Amino acid sequence: MPRNKFRPAATAFCAIFALALAGCASEQPKKPAGPGFTMIVDDASVSEEKLSKVIAPFFDDPALSETRALVVMEGGRVVAERYAPGYGPDTRLISWSMAKSVTAVLVGMMVADGRLALDTPAIVPEWQTPRDGRAKITLRHLLHMSSGLDHTEMAEGGVEIFDADTPRMLFLDGRENVARYAETRPLEAIPGEKFEYSTATSHILSDIMTRSLTDSKDPTVRRDAMLDYARGRLFEPLGMTSAIPQFDRNGTMLGGSMIHATARDWAKFGEFLRNNGAVRSAQMMPTSWTRFMKTQSPNDKSYGAHLWLNHKRNDGWDQVLFPGKAPSDVFAALGHLGQFVVVSPQHRLTIVRLGNTPDDKLSPIDDQLAKLISVFPKR
Repeated sequence: MPRNKFRPAATAFCAIFALALAGCASEQPKKPAGPGFTMIVDDASVSEEKLSKVIAPFFDDPALSETRALVVMEGGRVVAERYAPGYGPDTRLISWSMAKSVTAVLVGMMVADGRLALDTPAIVPEWQTPRDGRAKITLRHLLHMSSGLDHTEMAEGGVEIFDADTPRMLFLDGRENVARYAETRPLEAIPGEKFEYSTATSHILSDIMTRSLTDSKDPTVRRDAMLDYARGRLFEPLGMTSAIPQFDRNGTMLGGSMIHATARDWAKFGEFLRNNGAVRSAQMMPTSWTRFMKTQSPNDKSYGAHLWLNHKRNDGWDQVLFPGKAPSDVFAALGHLGQFVVVSPQHRLTIVRLGNTPDDKLSPIDDQLAKLISVFPKR
């Protein structure tokens, strides 16, 4: 299984299809190229000299290009941040598949609200015909990427790029209604028995959440219901004021791939997870849900519930993150082209790295992130 299959993707298809998509445009600098921005506090637990030395390669080493933003939070405060020329603290950058972890948090809040249930069959109208095996798919299966649905995330093994599900769903025949595209796929395995990383799966979860909020089929009503919930329950309490999720024309949030926010706001999301769903001592989400997100799924040791874990993968599967180079309790929200929100609980660290790096060239960035974690003391 090639590494880029599991490097979360909403894919590089914006470049391939040359679409005038807001998600792609949002990655571009909002201001003319300049000297960038660097800040390192002088009272962190690591010296300014040491921090500068370990941060510099992200921007200066060609093997780690193109890093656009790096934010380091220790113990709940920003101790270092640096931006490439043309980017800064106010620049919104695309999540790509980091959005999946946001989706999982919102699902958890709805479970806590009693709107959804983790282990009962997900009520998707498309699956409710007699003898349809898809009727057995639960939210747990979907969050573990083990629904059994026939989703092909990336083009590989002779599959034409235009035939892979993610580009078709986001940019071709599925783009008007991503949930319908994802939900009409047949089963290829018994639900719960096979890991298959899939952006389509996260869009199904977005649709399920939206239908729990409104019975309306009006796209504007659907969009507003989901947006109001995400803002009121997550973005505003966390202070993620820059966060903007995208929606398809049916009003379904693109919860597998397209949320835009500043690097500082992505760091706030990482801190929320590091603090087990609490913000300033206020418990916004049950701690049991963050434990669930960080618990190994049955079919992939390095994957929890829409969250990547720092464990070795199943035999023969390419590694994600850096097992053996950082503590095993490190976890991360990851996105295509090198988007990282990495959390090390033992170091009280949240690290955000955003950029534009091919998925098959991320190993040097993994290594440097592990080095960055290692310079901080454990608590």
